Amino acid sequence: MNNNNQEIHLKEEILERIVEAFFSNDFKEKTRLIPFEMRPKGSEVMYRCCIFKERAILKDRVIAGLGFTIENDNEVTDLLEYAEKSIKRNEPDENPLTVVETACKGCVPNRIYVTDICQGCLATSCRIACKFGAISIINGKSVINSSKCKNCKMCIAACPYNAIVKIVVPCEDVCPVSAIKKNANGTAKIDYSTCIYCGKCIVSCPFGAVHEKSQIIDVLKNIVFGKKKVIALIAPSIIGQFQGNIYQLKSALIKVGFFNVYEVAYGADVTIINEAKEFNKRMKLGESFMTTSCCASYAQFIKKHLPEIEPFVSDTKTPLYYITQKVKAKHQDAVIVFIGPCVAKKKEVYENKDVDYAINYEELRAVFTVKGIKVQDCEEEKFDIESSKQGRGFCVTGGVVGAVSNVVGFLGGRILLKQYIINGFTKETIKQLNRIVKDKKCVEGNLVEVMGCEGGCIGGNATICNLKISQRAVKTLLEQSESVLKIKYSCDIHSNDSVTN
Repeated sequence: MNNNNQEIHLKEEILERIVEAFFSNDFKEKTRLIPFEMRPKGSEVMYRCCIFKERAILKDRVIAGLGFTIENDNEVTDLLEYAEKSIKRNEPDENPLTVVETACKGCVPNRIYVTDICQGCLATSCRIACKFGAISIINGKSVINSSKCKNCKMCIAACPYNAIVKIVVPCEDVCPVSAIKKNANGTAKIDYSTCIYCGKCIVSCPFGAVHEKSQIIDVLKNIVFGKKKVIALIAPSIIGQFQGNIYQLKSALIKVGFFNVYEVAYGADVTIINEAKEFNKRMKLGESFMTTSCCASYAQFIKKHLPEIEPFVSDTKTPLYYITQKVKAKHQDAVIVFIGPCVAKKKEVYENKDVDYAINYEELRAVFTVKGIKVQDCEEEKFDIESSKQGRGFCVTGGVVGAVSNVVGFLGGRILLKQYIINGFTKETIKQLNRIVKDKKCVEGNLVEVMGCEGGCIGGNATICNLKISQRAVKTLLEQSESVLKIKYSCDIHSNDSVTN
């Protein structure tokens, strides 16, 4: 889901400045000065009405970069105080998203609108096309009653003059569950009771008004000042995000100060075996289909919007769960940090008390940049436990169902496995899931993979690499990796684990 606009570069600069401040001899003062150093007196006003508003917005972005909720800011608290609080904080906030209200343009609501181009046709094609009686003719022009309009767009298709348009608010339009709307001030507000943390609003807002709250200071202070070992768990989607290979990446993370690094793909290997066993068992019992369970955004969607699908969802835990159990068994007192591609995983980490923190690839890039670490220049360092090509392939669309399919027959499955993929959450794909639940069957397949991001986890909101480049990098690594079936019998994957929710 990564894009390459000015907002991304602005976020990158702020993260780097926060990390630089942390490693300076006066973290609090250097943090306080960030907005002033980025927009010094006399500098050109780039985006807003004046330099003072630009500084105010930069301050809000720094607050998010330090891990705090911008909406709670009283405008009096100085960044120096926020920096001090970030050092003293014991755990991150529950909700990983926040809104920069000063940056939000307060766009008008999404709606279908009749422009002045309307010719007042005698045929009134738009009124006839509307099945909800939302269009009437007033003073020879078509007028839409917003209380009746269902946004079906039939009137747009019917108008011969293209006089009817849909006014789009990017964050609202792209949210598949309508979790972001206007507050009393007309700026964006996230309803966390319905939000599934898919991250689409973060990427879609052209003003960068929706932010992740960073945990980078929490991680760095544990590495630099903490007495416990700090261990990194890297998601499969990290492949291709940085120049250099996966083994050089481990070495780079050791240089940052992590005690050790493990691939979450190893946990995916466990997920594959358990999910394949579960699929065989469910099909033998006569169930019509099963969906995968590893996407954190999908887990939130089930909980908040479609609990009816839960009986059809695999009970197998996520790869992060399994690798954490493995690492905790060996390093009981370690601080565990997950490094991943999306905001949804930060929510999963918060709910998994065995994992302490989560940072994304944007945040990791800032650390590498400030520390002067180039992954491609680092020596290769092997992992303590090697992951399979199927586990490493979990990060791309079709990777989960493909991996499970590879194992099902080997484990004695006699029912033909037919794959069906939900490739990213949209309003349309959610309709597909609702249809499947209503019918209590999926005519397209009996093993349904559900991914919140198009392209899979390599399309996550915090990825920093072009999707096609990531796909090529994943393919190259998979060609060099062993099959999960071979690793299963040479390592200690507990394939008989039957951990249920």
